[in-house]
Amino acid sequence: MEVFEAVRTVLAVRQFQEQPVPEPIIQQIVEAGHLTASSMNKQPWHFIVVQDKAMLRQLGTLARTGPYIAQAPLAIVVGMEHSPFAVSDASRAIQDMILTAWAHGIGSNWVGFTNLEQVNPVLGIPPEIEILAILPFGYPKASIGKGMKKRKPLGEIAHRERWNQPFA
Repeated sequence: MEVFEAVRTVLAVRQFQEQPVPEPIIQQIVEAGHLTASSMNKQPWHFIVVQDKAMLRQLGTLARTGPYIAQAPLAIVVGMEHSPFAVSDASRAIQDMILTAWAHGIGSNWVGFTNLEQVNPVLGIPPEIEILAILPFGYPKASIGKGMKKRKPLGEIAHRERWNQPFA
């Protein structure tokens, strides 16, 4: 899948098949996060790959906005070191992992946005590492409408040269 096609069609997936994600694809998803550009090349991110069903159920309980983590065959917990650019860098890595998975037909969704301190002791993560998100991954349970996104018209959000001069 071409990059723009992945961006155009990716949707949030919250229901997953029980089918496991093949190890080579997991490796590629994690590597996509690892290869993401980073401010001053600090790479403040940490990725914890979770496949244990009991741990996935526990993560689904701890992340109040993501109980569906429990039914995913895989989740990646994204932690970050304290840095002025950590949220930006880790967010870029998250998007790269989601798009890489999507190119293989694997869906995901961003769960949480900080306030996940209770995950640290469960996964043995040091307290100085802040959890930014939990990303459940899996093959979508139902067919989802690729590319059918509800977005504002481009002319409302994109400007050319100056504010209020429509881009398109």
